[in-house]
Amino acid sequence: MLKKTALLALSAAAVYACAPDTKKTAATGEVTEMKYPQTATCDSSHNYFGTEVKDPYGWLEDDYSDKTTAWVKEQNEMTQSYLQNIPQRSKIHKRLTEVWNYEKLSAPFKKGGVTYFFKNDGVQNQYVLYKLDKDGKEVVVIDPNKLSKDGTVALGAHSFSKDGKYLAYALSESGSDWESIHVMDATTGKILNDKVEWVKFSSISWENDGFYYSRYDAPKKGQEYSEKNEFHKVYYHQLGKDQKDDKLIYQDSKNGQKTFGAITTKDEKYLIMQSAEGTSGSSLYIRKTGETEFIAADPESFAEYTIVGSFKDKLYVLTTKDAANSKLVAIDPLKPAMSNWKTIIPETENYLQSVTIANGKLLVVYLEKVSNHLYTYTLDGKRESEIKLPEYGTINGIEADENESTAYVNYSNFITPSSIYKLDLNANKAALFRKPNVKFNSEDYTTSQVFYPSKDGTKIPMFITHKKGLKLDGTNPTFLYAYGGFNISIQPAFAIDFVPFLENGGIYAVANIRGGSEFGEKWHTEGIKLKKQNVFDDFIAAAEYLIKEKYTSSSKLAVHGRSNGGLLIGAVLTQRPDLFAVTIPKVGVLDMLRYHKFTIGWAWASDYGRSDDSKEMFDYLYKYSPLHNVKKTSYPATLVVTGDHDDRVVPAHSFKFAATLQANQTGTAPVLLRIDTNGGHGAGKPLSKQIDEFSDQWAFVFKHLKIN
Repeated sequence: MLKKTALLALSAAAVYACAPDTKKTAATGEVTEMKYPQTATCDSSHNYFGTEVKDPYGWLEDDYSDKTTAWVKEQNEMTQSYLQNIPQRSKIHKRLTEVWNYEKLSAPFKKGGVTYFFKNDGVQNQYVLYKLDKDGKEVVVIDPNKLSKDGTVALGAHSFSKDGKYLAYALSESGSDWESIHVMDATTGKILNDKVEWVKFSSISWENDGFYYSRYDAPKKGQEYSEKNEFHKVYYHQLGKDQKDDKLIYQDSKNGQKTFGAITTKDEKYLIMQSAEGTSGSSLYIRKTGETEFIAADPESFAEYTIVGSFKDKLYVLTTKDAANSKLVAIDPLKPAMSNWKTIIPETENYLQSVTIANGKLLVVYLEKVSNHLYTYTLDGKRESEIKLPEYGTINGIEADENESTAYVNYSNFITPSSIYKLDLNANKAALFRKPNVKFNSEDYTTSQVFYPSKDGTKIPMFITHKKGLKLDGTNPTFLYAYGGFNISIQPAFAIDFVPFLENGGIYAVANIRGGSEFGEKWHTEGIKLKKQNVFDDFIAAAEYLIKEKYTSSSKLAVHGRSNGGLLIGAVLTQRPDLFAVTIPKVGVLDMLRYHKFTIGWAWASDYGRSDDSKEMFDYLYKYSPLHNVKKTSYPATLVVTGDHDDRVVPAHSFKFAATLQANQTGTAPVLLRIDTNGGHGAGKPLSKQIDEFSDQWAFVFKHLKIN
């Protein structure tokens, strides 16, 4: 079922009465040393409950018009000229290419008795799917690198048929959320003629000789990346048939702003459907495969549901229903009403993050003080023991089978690249199975966790990573990151792009601000809608803590966030421009009054609220919307980053925000806009583009934090 990050999406295509070139103003600020491209203004505005809000750069929402294209070209040329001339960039690019060049492997998994795994030899743009033949030889199954010249075709969801004979897999292009599903005979490697198009936010789940998937109707030509996505539908595709003959399983013809996903149980006895009206919560329906009517287990859409699996004709489901920190329940699929549910693992003080059935027991992952802990439980919910893993870490996935005594987990933290641990489920022990050979000495670095007070006194956790022996003298270059939204927890993870920064004395800090799920649903709801300012206050307090405790100073502090985190950076930039030396909002939601007008943006209202909900909601959004709170002042060095194929958070957000900042910058620090060509929101981005983007980012940071 599509969830959270899969729904963080947006796009734009507004029509304005005036032509973009009716007025021209040089967006050069007042005393800035930068000479920015001219950006036309337009006499456009929108009325909200009697308040007229100007939208002078609204024409940039038409992101494929000739005028927008020309403006983008000028902005990119100026930005690249600036970045390419930073002396440190070439060395950073060289170091990133070197440190990224190591073999990367996923945990192995079995399908139809065959072992599969993903591998990247070093600097391949995309991971390759392999299998082991009967002699143990590696055989390529799918190599996305051969499907495009620039590496921008990426492999998305994939699913094997019950017997392992067929593999259905989704491909996306240029970073777009649109996918097409293809089918391979996994035993021979032959690609079948089956092709399913205009798929978005979908799982792939088999039943017999076909599979279920979700899609939208084909968009209008020329609006593929901007048209509002409505009326999601679930279909069943039978192998060998044309897509036009696919069977419609479910749709809501009255409410277009819902999303639907359907999966089958492992034994293919039941079809489970979830319906969501936003990024938080879903309804839950179940039916026997082959039947037509769904039975409601929960017709509301306020709780989270994750299907763990089926065992002895019971569905094991992880849910936040009446349990903010989540619980595990068993549901009789023939009698799914809540009154018949049986609680297997009740809610505790820690957030229950995931459950996996393996070896006749449960592998249970808790989030405790923003670090994962792994336990084994019996199937009736009795805790056996903890499987010890390193301190301050994150389990990035578990590969297990309900009948196998061996399982594998991917585990990482801020200074240790993702390593694979092999679990002995009879002894409840873990042993290192495979550690990557990265040219980075983790032993030279350390991570600590602190708790600092936010504006309202709430204690916020923050991880701080740096070289051992750091002196707290207020002169250390520091990079602060956070997300703060959509019930997503930001946990310890190794980011290879940070190596040059850490090696040059940098401090990497991650603040676990409200809006995420670090402490369950309550932590999430404390940072949404009319409480969204808590998120920004938490982040500002993190920066102030780092300065007060002499880790750094304002002149040595850079901040960064992506997507909802881009909104975060845009908001704190406009609220406290004095606090930072560098700000980098990437693919950010920056126009909070119009975000719901485009692609899947309406789904984010569960976190944000909408400007047309009520005057109270409009007033609140208007007060912090980054685009609408830019004023004439001295802003820090700012690099606004987006992608020209981003149909999640459309580039118009970044376009309008950058133009507004440039027009209002009174200081000498640059405000630059970096637009990634053939790039989207981030998923599936080829490695070569990642190295280029991070080379630009770190060159910008090194220059303005004065790192030699």
